[in-house]
Amino acid sequence: MAHRIERVNSLIRQEISELLQRQVKDPRLSSFIAITEVFTSSDLKQAKVFVSCLGSKEEQQERLKVLASASGFFRKELAKRLKLRYTPELTFQWDDSIERGDRLLQLIDNVSSEKAT
Repeated sequence: MAHRIERVNSLIRQEISELLQRQVKDPRLSSFIAITEVFTSSDLKQAKVFVSCLGSKEEQQERLKVLASASGFFRKELAKRLKLRYTPELTFQWDDSIERGDRLLQLIDNVSSEKAT
């Protein structure tokens, strides 16, 4: 991946995180939401924003819908803050890597406890 795209990904992640903390007043987004990763296309016109937070599947889906509806706001704010020729179109996706990692740790613990007995 090009160094420029990596920097843009990092900047977008930082700016969206800051916007969520300081400017978004939606009560559905009041809980802890983490922007875990951003992947931008090589032409900088599309960006996938991976989100993680605690809650049930229904709450997670509701938060994704709220974020998708606020994507215009985020894009407008990014255009003000970042000096890019194009501000990427944002799509929000759920990041389940934390759950997968937790599941793997549980499996490893089960195997190691079985070997110990």
